[in-house]
Amino acid sequence: MTSTEEPASTGRRNLLTISLLIIVVLMFAYAVFGNRGVLRIFQAEAQKQKLELQLDELQRQQQQLRVEIERLQQDKNYWEQLARTKLGMVREGELIYHLPDQKSQREEAVK
Repeated sequence: MTSTEEPASTGRRNLLTISLLIIVVLMFAYAVFGNRGVLRIFQAEAQKQKLELQLDELQRQQQQLRVEIERLQQDKNYWEQLARTKLGMVREGELIYHLPDQKSQREEAVK
């Protein structure tokens, strides 16, 4: 009687071992690849760092714009400087001399 019972219990043990192994593998795969798995955590961390860099850059730009606004509100000389450089404006009676840049002079000499 013991000889006929042994193969059946061995088969059950093998089936149980295989079942547990499959469950462990599935749990491991879910822990690594699932919605809250290790890969998602690494991706979220990388995205967080990228967003922090963007935030730092935007805060820096915001600070520059605040300084620019303050200068525009309080510094009339800055207005004049912007009008001269950006718009090409001059004061009454000033003369403007347009000098060709060195690059265009070299190109003409080569021709």
